[in-house]
Amino acid sequence: MTSRFQFVEDHHHAWGVKRLCQVLEVARSSFYKWRTGRAARTARERADAALAERIRAVHAEWDGTHGRPRITAELRDDGEPVNHKRVGRVTRKFGIAGLRLRKRQVTTVPDPLRA
Repeated sequence: MTSRFQFVEDHHHAWGVKRLCQVLEVARSSFYKWRTGRAARTARERADAALAERIRAVHAEWDGTHGRPRITAELRDDGEPVNHKRVGRVTRKFGIAGLRLRKRQVTTVPDPLRA
């Protein structure tokens, strides 16, 4: 959805917002709401980048073994008011993953006579 709004933002001088929104099947009010929220989006991206650095520090401190729940607990112990959902979103966005030690569970056993 953002790419449509960005297209309208880039070309509204030539064609007009009303016409572009009609062609792209986007409500004009949604476009203007997106445009006014630009500052909040950039602030959140900067805050997420700062949080990602804190997460990387905790992750490196524990040799990359901690996942979302433990990282959230560590950040809360350090006084960072953070939600586990936000930690999960930021870790996915920046490619930070904990260690998974569980083995794959075998659900079917092939028949030796058929192989």
